[in-house]
Amino acid sequence: MIKNIILVGVGGQGILLAARIIASAAGHAGYDVTTNEIHGMAQRGGSVTAQIRYGEVVHSPLILEGTADVLGALEQVEALRYAAWLKPGALAAVSAESIIPVTVSSGRASYPGDVETRLRECFPNLKYLDCAGIAAQKFGNPRAANTILLGALANGLDLPEPAWRAAIDECVKPQFRELNRRAFEYGRTL
Repeated sequence: MIKNIILVGVGGQGILLAARIIASAAGHAGYDVTTNEIHGMAQRGGSVTAQIRYGEVVHSPLILEGTADVLGALEQVEALRYAAWLKPGALAAVSAESIIPVTVSSGRASYPGDVETRLRECFPNLKYLDCAGIAAQKFGNPRAANTILLGALANGLDLPEPAWRAAIDECVKPQFRELNRRAFEYGRTL
């Protein structure tokens, strides 16, 4: 059985690091792993997506619409944009953060005011979390939001705890490892 995970957000939120941690954890657990990422204008606040697939043998990094076992989103409208990728009833962990795109700030588009309602209608198995707020208040660093979300997502995956610890140690710079370990563990409790 192959597990399909899709992560979405906006440039600078740590989606690519979270994807590397998942892929590393799956590798440490003995699985074959493939990944795919899209981050065209990410440095300018554009959309970022990452796909991770793991299992006994994985032939392609691409996830088909409607087949993702888990969706993780660090920006709530991005979760809505990628809702079709998730299997019906599968876990969606979504951060409550809103990042206003240039098209909205310039007046050419509008940001929906009812995002939480739309998320709850779209995802019956939703974990709606204030990852950035928790990261800032509990850990003093809003950049730990991605690892908090990752901890919440880990509950929907079958990877053992030692694999997650090894992956964080492998993927995170030494000066940030302890912060990310604590943030991940906290996310698992949510």
